[in-house]
Amino acid sequence: MKVVLSVVIGVISFCSAVFAQNDCCQTKSAIKTSDHSAPIGKFDVRNFGTYKLHIYLTEDQMGDASFIIEGVDSLVTMEQPLFKVNAAIFDQYLASLAKPVAHRISDFHLGNTGAAKLIVPVGMPAVFKGPQYSGMMAHFAEQYGDAIVLSPTGTTEEIAFDATVFLAGVPFTFLRGASNDFPGANILIGKEVVYSHFAPAKAHTNAMYAGTIEGVDSRIAELERILATGASLFVGGHGTPATVDDVKFLIGYLKKVKELRVTSPDAESFSAALIAAYPNLSGKDSVAGLAKSLYSAQ
Repeated sequence: MKVVLSVVIGVISFCSAVFAQNDCCQTKSAIKTSDHSAPIGKFDVRNFGTYKLHIYLTEDQMGDASFIIEGVDSLVTMEQPLFKVNAAIFDQYLASLAKPVAHRISDFHLGNTGAAKLIVPVGMPAVFKGPQYSGMMAHFAEQYGDAIVLSPTGTTEEIAFDATVFLAGVPFTFLRGASNDFPGANILIGKEVVYSHFAPAKAHTNAMYAGTIEGVDSRIAELERILATGASLFVGGHGTPATVDDVKFLIGYLKKVKELRVTSPDAESFSAALIAAYPNLSGKDSVAGLAKSLYSAQ
């Protein structure tokens, strides 16, 4: 359970960072609770001509994001919400689009898909049923009780890495994700959007994202792969939409992490040097944990 708890805490701390926002070709709307007391997420719509991407930033405890890809005649959902209040809002919005749901994708996150068939990257069904993921979901159930949705019960269809499938008339290419993460996919949607587990963030990273030098190398390789797709928008199951500049920034930041790990004698000096290199960057609270992980792993 300690491993599971560290994963949960890492997700929450990672999502507390401030992310860059892309304001091109979008409309936004805030959704509020029935008593109008607090916002429950925002929808961000991007129009790419032949399809639209509806991004639901849930603002839940995990900082999750969910997605609807709207084709000409039908819809594809991806990473549906975990919490019931968000699931209800998502389903209401989905219905308002007045098109049938042709497919549902679960890449890294299980959500409110019920008995619907799921499209998943190859290898992920075993992960979903394995001890780390199922233990994490059990922890969520203990912590949040009936505030979260029931686990999906539908069948799964696995998509091989580097394969392209057309869903609602839109091409989805399942690229291999980072080697230090679950074996989910970086999904290229059309030619314009890449979905990853974490949206590239212009903020200090944490030990969950890249807690070893091998992990840092894996993330750099992942970012260089998604940059090479030529996409202009980068979204994640956690974090807000990012730009090409954000991806390039994170590559440079991670290379600086590698450099400082070599030149700094201990975790404390590493932390000080990294913060000094990026004095105005948000997420400083995560640097000590990143440093501890990098130095204890060697």
